[in-house]
Parts: sequence; C-alpha cells; structure tokens
Amino acid sequence: MKRFYVCLLSLVFVHALSGQEVFSPDGRYRWSFSMERQRLWYSLSFDGRTIISKSELGLDLDNRLFESALGIPNDSCAHWGENLKLTGQDRSTVDTLWTPVYGENARVRDHYNRLVLHFRKGGEHAQGSTDAYDKRSFYYMDIEVRAYDEGVAFRYHFPEQTNGLFLNITGERTSFTFPAGTVATYNIWAQSPVFRAPLSDLKTEVERPVLLQLPDGTHVALLEAAMTDFVRGKYRLAAPDRLQVALYDGAEVMSPYNTPWRVVMAADRAVDLVNHKDLVLNLNPPCALTETAFIRPGKAYRCGTLKRDPILQGIAFARRMNLQYIELDARWYGPEMSMASSALSVSPDRDFTIPEICDSARRHGLGVWLYVNQRALYRQLDDILPLYRRWGVSGIKFGFVQVGNQHWSTWLHEAVKKCAAYGLMVDIHDEYRPTGFSRTYPNLLTQEGIGGNEEMPDATHNVNLAFTRYLCGPADYTLSYYNARIKNTRAHQLAMAAVYYSPLQFMFWYDGPMLYDGGEELSFWRRIPTVFDESRAIAGEVGAYIVQARRSGDTWFVGAMTNRDGRTVEINTSDFLQHGRRYVVDLYSDDPKLSTRSKVRTSRFTLKAGRKLRLPLLPSGGAAIVFTPR
Repeated sequence: MKRFYVCLLSLVFVHALSGQEVFSPDGRYRWSFSMERQRLWYSLSFDGRTIISKSELGLDLDNRLFESALGIPNDSCAHWGENLKLTGQDRSTVDTLWTPVYGENARVRDHYNRLVLHFRKGGEHAQGSTDAYDKRSFYYMDIEVRAYDEGVAFRYHFPEQTNGLFLNITGERTSFTFPAGTVATYNIWAQSPVFRAPLSDLKTEVERPVLLQLPDGTHVALLEAAMTDFVRGKYRLAAPDRLQVALYDGAEVMSPYNTPWRVVMAADRAVDLVNHKDLVLNLNPPCALTETAFIRPGKAYRCGTLKRDPILQGIAFARRMNLQYIELDARWYGPEMSMASSALSVSPDRDFTIPEICDSARRHGLGVWLYVNQRALYRQLDDILPLYRRWGVSGIKFGFVQVGNQHWSTWLHEAVKKCAAYGLMVDIHDEYRPTGFSRTYPNLLTQEGIGGNEEMPDATHNVNLAFTRYLCGPADYTLSYYNARIKNTRAHQLAMAAVYYSPLQFMFWYDGPMLYDGGEELSFWRRIPTVFDESRAIAGEVGAYIVQARRSGDTWFVGAMTNRDGRTVEINTSDFLQHGRRYVVDLYSDDPKLSTRSKVRTSRFTLKAGRKLRLPLLPSGGAAIVFTPR
C-alpha cells in the first residue's frame, strides 16, 4: 500500500487565531506565530532585529492504518487536516532557582515566559456512529513555547488522545530561515572536524548544535533538548539560507507525548552563548533520583596496558596526580567487537581480577571505571549491573553506542536509568551528543560526541569547540599532555582543563606514568576540580580564541586558548574577581626559550582585582592561571 503523508499543522484552520507572540522576561526575544497559506509559521527577533524570518512549523504523520482500525472513513484520511482548529492558548511565567547535583554553576535560574497554543483536529462521523461527533475521531496537539533571556525553545505536545491511538511521526517540518549571507560553523558528524562555510553552501546534514553568524554580526545557535525516546534530529539545507530539522527516521509514539525541544540562542558576543548554555538543562525535567551520594565527579586515568603491574602503576600515578579514578579500557574482557565476548568476567589471558583492582584502588582513595562495548551491554546489562556493584565498580564507560533511531535512543537512556538503580555512573562514548538528560539522571556524568585527543586536532578546531559542541553539554575530550602527536603547545593543552567542562575528565590520555617525572606546571591539573560553583566565559571569538574562568570556593581557574595564530589576549579581572581583593596568581604560559620538555614557564605574583592581564599567546598556544585569595 502506498504510504500517505499529511502535515498535521500545515492545513486549513477554521476560526483560527493568529498573531500570537511571546516575549522573553527581559524583552529581547520575541517569538511570533501566524497562519498563512494554510500553514503554520513563526518568526523570531532579538533586540528588535529579525534573526529568523517566517519559518514553518509542523510534523508529518501517517495514521491511516490506525484510523481505519477505528472505522473512520477513508475519505477523512485523505482530507485529514481540514477540521484542524486552533482552539485556545495558555500563558504563564516561571521563575525559580534550582541546585544541580553538580555542574558548571552551583545554582541555576529557570526563568521564562510560556505560551501554549492548543489545536484540535477531527469531528467526522465514524462509521456506524449515531453521535453528531465521535470522540474517537478527535486528535489534540499543542505547541509549547518558552522564551528565556538566554534563548527560545519550542516543541510539539500531544495530550492524551481520546481515541488511544499511536501516532506515527514520519518527519518534521520545523525550519529556520536566516538572512542571506549567513555563515555556519558546524560538524557533519559528532566526532568530525569543525567546518565553517556560507550557510547556502551546505551540501549535507549537519550536527546539533550548529552555530550561525548573521551578516550584522549576531551569533545564533540551534540546539536540541530533552531527546530521550525520539529520533535524533540534524539540520539540512531546505532552501538557500533556510535550515530544516532532518529526523534520522520515523517515530511511533503514544500520547501523552512531548517531542524534543528545538532551541534557538542568540547573542551579540559569541561568548554570551557559552554563558547561557544552562538553558539546555532547564529544558529537561528535574533530578529523578532520590539517592545521589554515589555520584562523585572527578578526574580519571586510562589504563591502556591491561596487565596487573601496569594497572597498579596507574593507580599510584593517579593518586600522585590527584586524580580520583582509573579506567580499564577496551579488551579487558576480550575482543570488544565480538558478540562472543562476555563482560561478566575478565579475559582468560589477563593476570588480574576486577575485585582485586577495585580493592587496590580503594586503598588509594580511588574508584574504578570499566569500559564495556554496547554489544555486551545490550545482551548482558541486567546481569552486568548487580555483578559490577558487588565488585565495587564506580562506573561504566559505554563504547561504540548506536545512536539515531527511536529504538536505540530509548534503549540508551533506559540503560542509564538502570545504572542509576545500581549506583553506577556512566560515560557514553562515540557518536552520542547530550541534550540535557544529565539533569534528570546525573549519574550520566559525561559523553564523547566530540573530535577530541583521540583524533589529535589542531588549535583552531579546539577553539571552535567552545562555541559549538560544548554548548549542548559536557564532553569527554580525553586530555593529553606529552603525546608526540599533539599539534599544539603544552600550555594550550594545560588550559583545556579550565576551558572544557566534563564532570568526569580523562587526563594524560595516551600517556604513561613513566613520562611524568617532573613538570611543575602540572600542578594546574592537580589542583583544578571538574565541577564548579561559578563559570564565566570572559572573552573570545569563534575560531580565534577563548578565555574561560571557573570558580571553586574562592579560587578561580582560568584557561586561555588561541587558534593557529599568535595573539595577545587581555583579561579584565574585574569581570570575575571580587572587587578590591588581592590574589596570588599562578600563571602557566608557553616559553620556547626554556630547556624543559614542556616549554611551559611557571610564574607567581600578587594582583589586586580590577587590574588587566595581558597574555601573549604563541601560535597554537595558550595559558592557564589560578587566582587564590590572599
């Protein structure tokens, strides 16, 4: 039978309301709704400037088989949307503060104005019915819009349907129309290089988030939030300068149901987008866990040589470097890509057991993470979890996860929930990108979905990440320091611990303990935590440089990174330090004249808040700074 697609929202309305709009609390954003040419449209302005001109809203559904099962006449399917009506609206304002289990900020404000548009479709006579309208033939749907000072988000909501039907969603028509001349900074896949090109030149789908720079200089980011049991959405060029959501596949859902949020953030300065990324967390439900004591963010060392003595050396090294975890990487239980490998026991060719490694780590104040490929997770998860809890494992690193379709999206997030029930933390590797699920299940500490030090990218790529990938959540970049393949200076690498946020931060990736017999500057990695009380992006330009400051207690940690070009960066300390207070400053910066292996100079001096620091950065270089109150 030939498939039949209808757009739920792009059809004729009877007695439709139009011209609905909602403003952000500060009035800078205005989201406007209209109905023209038998379709639903919206536009978005920022500071009085139109950043998204008239763009379509909508979902494609194919529900003919379900409707036929209810005896609804076939001709009503062919004209399914003719009775769709905009029946009303609701408005409200929310302004709360919440405390995350951990994060980049100790407190998060959730403040928005909300508009909900209510739609109804149906009312046809059902076969054999004597009622004027058969309630089984009604469908209901809302468009929910939240306007924050940080951005605007909207989604489609299906209240519980009177007919009890599944909804077969086959596509999404949500689009974003930008001014001619807009330039995009984007990834093609989650771990790809970062590209920059005119939006009109896009030839393929691009990842979330995507960063746009409009001709007037305004920066706009498109993101996705709260995607847990749907399909991954990317963006494709639907027309010159117009992006449209491109779903990986179709989805079959049961009401009540919310689709993921489509999120738009705008700023005059790109660093303000960085400072507003808690918006993604705000669009997710609060923490669902009653017990969170087992969730302990920290720094980790990967044990790549899976023999007893090197692992014990790794434990001693991790303790010496003030790390909190070691991780046993792939193949500890056998070839990870083989379906015959069981993650319930150590491979016979290994000379250790997991309980003895956990006991040794615990005596040194450390925890243990285990890598498990999704092939084993999918077959053995319900057996793995109680076993790993008995062994004393702290967390599981999911490897080579499947992402995209509804089945694997649902399975993955359900697996994180199951891990929480057994007191296990999670790190998801490979193509998964976050949409804020860590607020609801904070045992999901981090994820990859990034071109990190497994690919050894250059400095321009690294700077771009702060304005692209990191907008949607933490990333496991896997920081390296002495590896010979690194393309950047050691101070550039050092600064990553402050610039890049990950509650589980892997350090010394691809490196062994034998490389670290000194290096005074590594005290920066020893001292810096992985979660913070306050975070502020101080300065930066897309693809050029970034300066990020983070506070833990009274101490501030600052990282500065430049692209392949050298430059002098000026830091105004009044942007983050307490006014009038004096600080001891430890500065770690590149100095090619030094005879040390890292060529990083350590300087200490005293500074009063309010002074400006000028940092000369080498090409592909950086600097790391600690400000400690006197």
